[in-house]
Amino acid sequence: MSVVRPTVAVMTLLSHDRLCAEITAQTDLLQPLVEGGDMRAPVPSCPGWNVGQLLRHLGGAQRWAAETVRTRAAGPLPDDHFRDLSPYADEDPARLGPWLGESAALLADALREAGPDAEVWTPVPGGTAAFYARRFTHETVVHRADATLALGAEFTVAEDVAVDALDEWMELGALPMHFDVHPRMRELLGPGRTIHLHATDTDTVTDTGTGAAAEWVVDLTGEVITWRRAHEKAAVAVRAPLTDLLLLVYRRRPAGGEGVEVLGDARLLDLWLERVAFG
Repeated sequence: MSVVRPTVAVMTLLSHDRLCAEITAQTDLLQPLVEGGDMRAPVPSCPGWNVGQLLRHLGGAQRWAAETVRTRAAGPLPDDHFRDLSPYADEDPARLGPWLGESAALLADALREAGPDAEVWTPVPGGTAAFYARRFTHETVVHRADATLALGAEFTVAEDVAVDALDEWMELGALPMHFDVHPRMRELLGPGRTIHLHATDTDTVTDTGTGAAAEWVVDLTGEVITWRRAHEKAAVAVRAPLTDLLLLVYRRRPAGGEGVEVLGDARLLDLWLERVAFG
């Protein structure tokens, strides 16, 4: 895949140090599930994987990112080791738990040593270690949700982390490069096509103490996808608690689920969630 990579600033609510800390903190929250859960339980949000395989994927991806950052890789490193999960169908929690914790620590240490501005290959425009700090914070959050829900436990996440995860999802989903890679995404664009997401239970506070309303407007009316933090009328509006909104955009929770209110053009919402899908 050939991608033009202009310099893009990573706009995040969370500092680099906080993101590094969250990678290990979110992974640590998985440890009780590893110790007390059934690693062979299927993961409905990741069809074909069980919990042990999911966590091997997460730890393998963290180690891949750590090596990418540590070596200042100029191109993508091989990633087959965390794509083919067939060898990990019957994981031993006593081995998996420590290995997973070490995976997160390797990545956090590599990111701290590099600093956010270190130049390194990234799969999207940007080209700095800051991408990996933010991406793997939220990758870990979402896969923690996968494992937690698969084992029937309650998933919670800090407000500022959830808001930044939604901001990142909006930024990545709006990259113009997607139109070249996935031409069907252009079918999203059209007159009057706007989507409003509104967290009903919170404002958020960032590391700097600045409040930010947890609302987003996705604008599909132009030649590219844009988004903004705003409270505006839209063709379709979704009102739900913040965590439910996060799980909704990652397609871990259905739009018609309990506690999620959809007002307006539900088909537009479904189309957007289908075409702008990753993670």
